[in-house]
Amino acid sequence: MDTDDILALLRQTAAEVITPRFHRLRDGEVEEKRPGDLVTVADLEAEAHLTRALKGAFPGAVVIGEEAVFADPGLLKGIGNADHAFLIDPIDGTRNFVRGKDEHGVMLAEVRAGVTTRGWIWQPMTGRGYVAERGAGARMNGEPIVRVRHQRPPLGATAHHRLLGFDADGRLSPVVRSHFCCAFDYPALLDGDIDFMFYRTTYPWDHLAGSLMVTENGGVSRTLDGLAYTVQSNSSGLLVAGDTLSWMTAQHLWPVD
Repeated sequence: MDTDDILALLRQTAAEVITPRFHRLRDGEVEEKRPGDLVTVADLEAEAHLTRALKGAFPGAVVIGEEAVFADPGLLKGIGNADHAFLIDPIDGTRNFVRGKDEHGVMLAEVRAGVTTRGWIWQPMTGRGYVAERGAGARMNGEPIVRVRHQRPPLGATAHHRLLGFDADGRLSPVVRSHFCCAFDYPALLDGDIDFMFYRTTYPWDHLAGSLMVTENGGVSRTLDGLAYTVQSNSSGLLVAGDTLSWMTAQHLWPVD
């Protein structure tokens, strides 16, 4: 399967497994894994579908999904040393999906020997497919992504309520609320709608694909200690920005303590 074939697989999975349940989830089809962290029957079935397809196309690859890791956290052990692996987020933005919001998507990352080589984001409700290949740039629906530049201090987004409105005494634009969905946050950064994002958690299924897209488009994805984000990153915070200046400004001024 080439890069476009895999994007087609994500589209097909969404069309056949995910979207038919949008606005149609029944009692018993939504569970809470931990407080505020939801999983639906669509998450589970989409992950199973993608896992089967990828294992069939790449018999030697390790294929791991978010829901499988929740059931068995040991699956992530050694993933950074695997010769070839795929990491699946079957529905990113599950809470939005359950609430009937369009801001949800399917994400997939390919990793070879610890290096992210390809990434995919599919937004079923917008029809936008974002793809990145290491060394070959990032594209949206087959076209190169051109980030819009704005005449303003860097504008950030976060899901953390206590950081909303933070502007570092005017050196940043007031921080706004994120989409609560990496499948929409990263495209917003790629397009220039926002300039940086801060995350507390660094789960690889949430960030590998988007981080590759950002770095291939001239941006920066690093943990708060300044190290490049990889599948092996284990940090309490991730800062992603559309350019180095925005990253440096936000890193030095962000109230993370």
